[in-house]
Amino acid sequence: MGVVILLIIDLAMQPGARLRKLAEPGAAAAVAGVVSGYAAMLAAQAGLPAVYVSGGATAAAKGLPDLGAITAADIAAVVAEAAAAAPLPILADADTGFGNVLALRRTVRTIEAAGAAGLHLEDQETEGRRCGHRPGKRLCPPEQMADRLRAACDARRDDAFVIMARTDAIGPEGLEAALERAAAYADAGADMVFLEGATDPEQYRAACKALPVPVLANMTEFGVTPLQTCAQLADLGVALALYPLSAFRMMMRAAAELYRQLAEEGSQQGCIEAMQTRAELYANLDYEEQERKLDGGK
Repeated sequence: MGVVILLIIDLAMQPGARLRKLAEPGAAAAVAGVVSGYAAMLAAQAGLPAVYVSGGATAAAKGLPDLGAITAADIAAVVAEAAAAAPLPILADADTGFGNVLALRRTVRTIEAAGAAGLHLEDQETEGRRCGHRPGKRLCPPEQMADRLRAACDARRDDAFVIMARTDAIGPEGLEAALERAAAYADAGADMVFLEGATDPEQYRAACKALPVPVLANMTEFGVTPLQTCAQLADLGVALALYPLSAFRMMMRAAAELYRQLAEEGSQQGCIEAMQTRAELYANLDYEEQERKLDGGK
């Protein structure tokens, strides 16, 4: 009975408050990337506690590289789908804010209004920003990032809406500089820190010990960061474990194989066993009950 009551209380909380509750140091709560409302629904049904709208995945789903080609509206559209489909807190990728400080304020309000629990901003230069696991990243001065964070905190309507600071400084400047930047970002109002591009899991331990706010670890595949389990990250003190493109990569590999079989063999039959069935899809969508309502509840 107590579990049911807790769930009701959590659902009644504002999204930002729910994300904050998850982000306890040492919790390493999994935050899974989604690209649609249905993906968010599946994440919720699997029992995951939170989801993420990635700029990289949003761009890739449009056939674009993660090189500043999307807008706040693109992110907000996916957030709104996910928020409508699943009762999970949503963390959103806001790149460097999608423009100057005035544009950043609008970004915060647009993403918050779409239903997100929070967003993260990064300390790369806006012009030429790129994936955090690519070479050639150029960082903005820490004072400029602090200004971004103060503007973002001022723009949010709900004080519980999470403003997370992502630092990409490990690669270009080293861990010590990254932690100095992260501490300055916390002083500027960041509620949490996203330590991007870690090359050793112990760097997370150092960050969790040094910083006064919860730390997120990015467990993206095929990057510079060694993959760890949630249990391993919890031991390091990590609050949130991010899986930004994991599901997207699985979906696209499966789709590519289907398209190949159609092109080469003229049939989808070799993929049938790997497909979600019609019955599974309808069950997830509560299709038959919605159909019954359309028919007048008979």
